[in-house]
Amino acid sequence: MTERVKQLLGHLSNRASAVDRLSTKNPDDVVVTMAFRTPLCKARKGGFKAMGSDELLLATFKAARARMGLLDPAVIQDITVGTVLTPEAPYAARAAALTAGFPETAAVQVINRFCSSGLMAISTVANAIRNQEIDCGLAVGYENMSANPDKGTQGFSEEIMACPAAADCKMPMGWTSENVAKEFNITREAMDLYAARSHTRAERARATGLFKEEIEPIEAWTRPADPDSSSPRTKVTVSEDDGIRTNTTPAGLAKIRSAFPQWPPAQTTGGNASQITDGGAAVLLMTRRKAEELGLVVLAKHVATSVTGLAPRIMGIGPALAIPRLMERTGLGIGEVDLFEINEAFASMYVYCIEKLGLDPEKVNVNGGAIALGHPLGCTGTRQVATGIAEARRRGSKTLVTSMCIGLGMGAAALWIVE
Repeated sequence: MTERVKQLLGHLSNRASAVDRLSTKNPDDVVVTMAFRTPLCKARKGGFKAMGSDELLLATFKAARARMGLLDPAVIQDITVGTVLTPEAPYAARAAALTAGFPETAAVQVINRFCSSGLMAISTVANAIRNQEIDCGLAVGYENMSANPDKGTQGFSEEIMACPAAADCKMPMGWTSENVAKEFNITREAMDLYAARSHTRAERARATGLFKEEIEPIEAWTRPADPDSSSPRTKVTVSEDDGIRTNTTPAGLAKIRSAFPQWPPAQTTGGNASQITDGGAAVLLMTRRKAEELGLVVLAKHVATSVTGLAPRIMGIGPALAIPRLMERTGLGIGEVDLFEINEAFASMYVYCIEKLGLDPEKVNVNGGAIALGHPLGCTGTRQVATGIAEARRRGSKTLVTSMCIGLGMGAAALWIVE
């Protein structure tokens, strides 16, 4: 037997042992029994443009109740809501949960770590379960960017502005995208190629009905609330994403002007960056013991979440740091992951992360990503889990990684064993 054959056999043996080890079922496992999202709709133009922040969150909670079916909401002991731009978010979260029919006994909190807020909501609930503080919790991520456009920071003190890295925290995200393109030699052609692929994949998934499994339709108001109007508001049912562009090609995207001509190389455009979008998603977690007691189907197991910090000026490369850290913690090799969901905040960072990690593009965002679907800031971390688990179960895949870059210079990633 040659040395090369021995190495290959050893690699296969290690893979089997790593996957088998992570797949071992234990009553104390933190498992997912429900993961869904609302449709994702264009901010200020799409299906949720007339919804207030509290109304969109309430609709997401109602969708969770609908997905739960006959399951008594009293089993949920804690709810964590991830959101970024929402003013008075703790008030809205508690009030919307109660209005949707979750009991007073279910505690509610809000978490904000920018683009990872939805994943942080999941991790917070998972850790509470793992620490035996609760048996069952609900993680919700949502963002109403129609009602709450990102206005950035109002500025920092003189002392903070004297620290270069700290001063970078007040710069717009588009600037960080151009920094990544410039510093790591990401071409406009590569950016437009991957952006077109995102739209093509999402268009195919929608046309073939793949998204129906993960989407819970919700009722949306057709016009904003007007306290001076005596006419009743009406609702319509929104059941599909409305930001996916049909027949998108790299050549077509190449014609779009730079969104940030003031920052060289000025390659980021409205066509190769994530869309500004409204939406919500939710993940129900509990111990495996509790799931079996309630007779629920286990969709996946949460293995671990890793976070990392990095220079704010190149925040987009976060997944390229967070994913290896996650692999090191879990003992799984990057090549042993069946599917990835990596947030397409900007094509520059998306291209960099795929190339830096040596990922097979056919394993990443196979049904499109944020460039096509949109990036409702607090929603993305939960949306990725709903999308990734649904696709992994269709394929019979075992391992799933969800990851995103995070504004202000961070990254996060989570590993899931799909059942």
